[in-house]
Amino acid sequence: MSKQNSEGFNAERVTLCNDGKYRWVYPFDMLKNPVILFTVWKVLGISFFAVWLFANFLNLIGNDLDLETFLETAKFFLILALVFCVIGIIAYLMVAKQYGWRYMVIFEMDDKGIIHRQMEKQFDKVKASGWLTAMIGAAAGKPSAAGAGLLAATHDSLSTDFDKVKRIKISRAHHTIYLNAPFSNNQVYVKDEDFDLVKNYILEHIPEEISSKVK
Repeated sequence: MSKQNSEGFNAERVTLCNDGKYRWVYPFDMLKNPVILFTVWKVLGISFFAVWLFANFLNLIGNDLDLETFLETAKFFLILALVFCVIGIIAYLMVAKQYGWRYMVIFEMDDKGIIHRQMEKQFDKVKASGWLTAMIGAAAGKPSAAGAGLLAATHDSLSTDFDKVKRIKISRAHHTIYLNAPFSNNQVYVKDEDFDLVKNYILEHIPEEISSKVK
């Protein structure tokens, strides 16, 4: 963990600011880290499975459900799902290229929860680090002004309250901590150097019945 902002500050390290919040920048590599693509596949899979079940339910109501119909329906939806998976890969690569194969994410974390902010695609690592440095420098002074500037530089954000977390999944290999809460499925990205720090901090602040399930 880095100390408060100083010369030579590394914005990619988790830093404790004067306002008691931890902040860091994560340069998400969209080719090397397939977490987002896996998430897209998961959503597609659940959607197709739900529609397949509904189709079988309609056949059952109409007394048209037999083994042959069941297998034909399964085959149709499986092929359709595979086609959309391929389309998903192509779309993902197109978006990744548009973003320069990676995008910058800024995280803010305190004992209440964590905020995931995605920088606008035109912002590179240096600019993202500059925004975070400004936030840290202003934390003890006028954080609202710096916060307004940061919000202007971001186009997407997601916040998760620790006390509302219902499930946590830790993937050190992908540098990702998944936090699932009602209306908030957050993905927290952390480099190896600070992974345990962030993981342990989150485990200490989410409900004990959830954290106790983590091995």
